[in-house]
Amino acid sequence: MFTGIITGVGQIIESQALGADPSHGRRLTLQTPKGFVDDVGLGDSIAINGACMTVTTFDAPAARFTIDVSAESLARTVGLGDLGPVNLEKALRAHDRLGGHLVTGHVDGVGTVSHFAPVGESWELRIRAPQSLARFLAYKGSITINGVSLTVNRVEDQADGQAEFSINLIPHTVENTALGQLKAGSPVNLEVDLIARYVERMLNSAGRIAS
Repeated sequence: MFTGIITGVGQIIESQALGADPSHGRRLTLQTPKGFVDDVGLGDSIAINGACMTVTTFDAPAARFTIDVSAESLARTVGLGDLGPVNLEKALRAHDRLGGHLVTGHVDGVGTVSHFAPVGESWELRIRAPQSLARFLAYKGSITINGVSLTVNRVEDQADGQAEFSINLIPHTVENTALGQLKAGSPVNLEVDLIARYVERMLNSAGRIAS
């Protein structure tokens, strides 16, 4: 479990194929900020751009660790197959503060940035979410974008069933996460609010039982 509060921006510095065909995944080596892996152990969970992954090796003095990403995970997420910056968050501990919202690290779908520009001292980020996730978006509701816990400021349903939603990013968020690298057309990992998923399931189940 995670909170969506990014604790470091790392870099995927190496991506090695684990086999010769597309059914195999990749082994990634990540460079992290100094001290980030000092309390990390083998098998620990770390969210990388919002996707929960397992540490397979780590080198604390070099501030590096590796993960193995399956072909399934690569197909259902973005930002894990290429070299470059990624948002990092270590798993939530029982005594930690819940600064963001409850995040599982299971990516629900991929959205696309439609607009990203400064507005006053902040930045407006607009994203088009796929039809399968549109019903989970609500004004002032929570959404996780590339692992970052954020609040939805506006939702507009589209004629094709998708939804475009707007986020306000303060300078601190832009400067201390990899979201500042986004631009129009960038794909992003989305995880909808955990409570919204359960509510949707309960409402659907109640309808089937009643009928």
